[in-house]
Amino acid sequence: MAVLENIDIRDILPHRYPMLLVDRILEMEEDRIVGMKNVTANEPFFMGHFPEYPVMPGVLIIEAMAQVGGVLVLKTVPDRKSKLVLFASIEEAKFRRPVLPGDTLIIECKTLKRKETVVKMQGVAKANGQVVAEGIVMCKLVDRPAAAETQG
Repeated sequence: MAVLENIDIRDILPHRYPMLLVDRILEMEEDRIVGMKNVTANEPFFMGHFPEYPVMPGVLIIEAMAQVGGVLVLKTVPDRKSKLVLFASIEEAKFRRPVLPGDTLIIECKTLKRKETVVKMQGVAKANGQVVAEGIVMCKLVDRPAAAETQG
């Protein structure tokens, strides 16, 4: 049973299709979160990566990891509608095996260090019980820019 469904995630993260890479949050504690991404054959990136052998780009696996971590960070911020979590860095990224259509990514992030506006997390992504990617993700909490005024 999910802790947060997709509609709840969309209330926390500003990402939308095709860049929202978290389908559910399965577990959430103060300093740990587990999210899920169903990887379907219909993902837009498979059209060019690679048409004959579709593989999820590693950068998108890391982005999914950062988004799962972003849910954890924003869930604890009282005025989260006025904030964004920006991906600041990745350290020690390793890719262990390809992620293919039909895989379900289970992504776990644990907080290593948290300051007022910076959070460092250890992320691990698994598919079929095997580690597919891991790394240390750093995110920065910033004020969301005011909506651009329309010119008329």
